[in-house]
Amino acid sequence: MRVTFGIDVSKATSEIAIVVNGQAVSHFKITNNQPGFNKLQKSLNDFQNPEIVFEATGLYSRRLRVFLDDYGYRYTQLNPLASKKQLDRLRPNKTDKNDALHLAETQFEIRRALTYQQDPIYQQLLDWSRFYDEITCDSVANKNRLHKALQCTFPEAGGVLNSPTGHLYWHLLQAFPIASMVRQSSSMELSQHIRKFCQLSVPNSQALAARLRQLASESYPCVGEDSGVVMQVRYLATELLRLDDLKNDIIQKMARLAQDLPELAILESIPGISVNTAVRLIGELGDIRRFTSANKLNAFVGIDLRHFESGEYIAVDHISKRGNPYARKILYRTILNMMVSARTKPSHINDYCRERKKQSSGKADFKKIAMGAISRLNRTIYHLILNNQKYDYLKTRPKAES
Repeated sequence: MRVTFGIDVSKATSEIAIVVNGQAVSHFKITNNQPGFNKLQKSLNDFQNPEIVFEATGLYSRRLRVFLDDYGYRYTQLNPLASKKQLDRLRPNKTDKNDALHLAETQFEIRRALTYQQDPIYQQLLDWSRFYDEITCDSVANKNRLHKALQCTFPEAGGVLNSPTGHLYWHLLQAFPIASMVRQSSSMELSQHIRKFCQLSVPNSQALAARLRQLASESYPCVGEDSGVVMQVRYLATELLRLDDLKNDIIQKMARLAQDLPELAILESIPGISVNTAVRLIGELGDIRRFTSANKLNAFVGIDLRHFESGEYIAVDHISKRGNPYARKILYRTILNMMVSARTKPSHINDYCRERKKQSSGKADFKKIAMGAISRLNRTIYHLILNNQKYDYLKTRPKAES
C-alpha cells in the first residue's frame, strides 16, 4: 500500500489530502501550531512510510518542515516554480484544497526525490546572514540620511577623511555635529579628541585637527546648535557606530558556528574570500554537497543562461535571475575583490577576467564577464568542497605554464 500526504501550506492553516493507491481517502485542515501538528502526526502514524509532499512557502512552510524534521519524517519540499509547472494542467479550479489533493495525486505519477536533509547549522547561518543583510540595508539608509542632515550643519565634514565613513568619521560627528562646535575648540583639544578614537600619532592627529578646523572655518551652517538637525546628525552617527559593531558581532557568531565545517577553511583559501564572505556564502548556499552538478549550483544562484530562438531570430542569452539574489550579490562582490587583490593573491578567476576584458568592447561587457567569472568560481567551489581540497593557484594553470 502506497500512501501520499499532499499539504498546501498557508499563513495560519494547512490543507491536508491523503491519497492511498491513487484514491483520495481523507481531507482535513490543520492550524500551523502545536495542536495542528499533533493532529497531523496522528494521521501520519496511521500509515507505514507515508510520502509527504508540500510546496515551499517561505516562513509559513518552515514551521511544518521543522516539525517533520524533529519527528524524523522524510518529505519532498517543492520550490514554487516546480510546483506550478507540475500542477498547472490539473488546476481548472485553483483552491488550497485542490492544490493539496493534486500534490498527493501527482506523487504517483512523478517520482519526486526526497528533500536533502541539511545539518541545522546551515539554517542558523542563513538566518544570521539575512539579519546581516538587513543591518547593512539599515546602515546604507542611515548614511544617506546623515549626508542629507550634514548639508544643514557641516557639509564640508565629508572632506575631513579620504572617505566619509568609518568609526573615526562617525565619532567626530558624534562630538561635533555642527561646524560652530569645531570652531569653539582649539587644535589641541581636537587632536586629543581624535586620539581617543583611533591610534594616530601626535603629528597625524594634529594635522587632522587642523584640517577639521579649516573646513569648519569655511562652513556656513543654516541651522543653530539647538536645532533638531544637529540632534539628528548626532543620533545617526551613534546609530551607524552601533550597527557597524552589530555587523562585526554577527560575523564573529557566524564564524564560531561554522568553525567545524570543512568548507569554511576551503572557501577562505580562495583569493578574495575573507571570513566575512566565507560564512555568508555558506549560509546562503547551504550544504553544497546536495547539488548533483555545478550547473545546478549556478541555477540555484540564478546565473544559468536562458536561450531563445525562433526561426532566424536568435535572442541574446541572459541569466535567469530566478535563484538566490543574496548569494548572487555576494558572489559578484567576491569577483570584484578578486580583481582588486590579484597582484598579491592571483587566481585563475582573475586571469579569466583579465583576458576577457582585453577582448571586450567596453564597460557594457563587464557584467557578462562577471557572470562568467561567477560561474567559474561556483565550479571551483563545488569541486573543492566535494573533494575536500584547498585552493591552489598553480594547479589551475596549464602544465606548459607551470
